[in-house]
Amino acid sequence: MAFDLNELGEGVLSFLRERHIATLTTLRSDGSPHVVPVGFGFDPEALVVRIITFDGCQKVVNARRRGRAAVSQVDGGRWLTLEGSVRVATDEAGVAKAVAAYTERYQAPGERADRVAIEIVVDRVLGRA
Repeated sequence: MAFDLNELGEGVLSFLRERHIATLTTLRSDGSPHVVPVGFGFDPEALVVRIITFDGCQKVVNARRRGRAAVSQVDGGRWLTLEGSVRVATDEAGVAKAVAAYTERYQAPGERADRVAIEIVVDRVLGRA
């Protein structure tokens, strides 16, 4: 089921605040999917998924090509997929937003000098929450 981005509803937003691990799907240069487990934060006002990671990893290499990405989380019969255009934030403010979102949902991450953030500007939400 697709959700109206302007009216995600409390069920969807609540599910996105619960502590769950998700999968991030980005595309390799040959177009094949690269799927990895991640923690993420979701900003419902900006409709942005934020994922902390480190510079140079495969998901960052893929995201730097731009294009699209998706984050999916599953809990029993409940599931959500958030899709959209992907970019990499390296600026201090962008990375700080991702760290704050991760800390709020999971726990404070350890320090990393090479930390960056993957951001997905969500334009489609599918699922059953």
